[in-house]
Amino acid sequence: MDFLSDHAPEQLPGSRPLPPVEGAVQAPHGTTIVAATFAGGVVLAGDRRATMGNVIAQRDIEKVFPADEHSAVGIAGTAGLAVEMVKLFQLELEHFEKVEGSTLSLEGKANRLSTMIRGNLGMAMQGLAVVPLFAGFDLDRGAGRIFSYDVTGGRSEELGFAGVGSGSVFARGSLKKLYRDEMTQEQAATVVLQALYDAADDDSATGGPDMTRRIYPVVVTITEDGYRRLGEEEVSGLAQTVHDGRLRLPNGPQAPVS
Repeated sequence: MDFLSDHAPEQLPGSRPLPPVEGAVQAPHGTTIVAATFAGGVVLAGDRRATMGNVIAQRDIEKVFPADEHSAVGIAGTAGLAVEMVKLFQLELEHFEKVEGSTLSLEGKANRLSTMIRGNLGMAMQGLAVVPLFAGFDLDRGAGRIFSYDVTGGRSEELGFAGVGSGSVFARGSLKKLYRDEMTQEQAATVVLQALYDAADDDSATGGPDMTRRIYPVVVTITEDGYRRLGEEEVSGLAQTVHDGRLRLPNGPQAPVS
């Protein structure tokens, strides 16, 4: 970022001027991303749908990416700018590690991503916002942590679970109902899939598991051992379990009333 700012500032995402337009700029947008901590790490998941207005622009877009060995980013907002921002973020973390000989702390990574989002503020004001969810395993604390952002780059640490994107209101409601402290990794993965299913049930921009096309959400875990994306068979099995449960209880599992 610093090098580009000095030598080619026009190449930075937030420095590219847009021509005057009437109304909102039509571009593919990614939607719902959810995350939840569990005993030993954090799980991050995203649906696969991108929309452009009222049209489904893509059914199998990927919105969750590794940032480095112990962190990941889920993107919501303008898909093209978001992917570009993630690639630049990955490059920055790799550059820091090579120059300094050590990895940036999780707090430092979260702060750096905040600066990059703030650099896109001009685009955001024209309707091309990027709002990621950042999660990782803090090696100093020995626990998974989640950070959310607003379009100005302001960041907040989320405790337990979080969601961003158009379906996040419904996803967070589902997570409030289902989240428990000290869940296992498999339980956490199931909970985030339930949350995405609830989001897709009420938000047209969020795509649930597509059993016909065999398109399933991207689910990753980050633990002390590093970043791991759950395999297709593993996710499909969990998605099938959730789907079968919804055939019996369309509104999903019920939290006990105490």
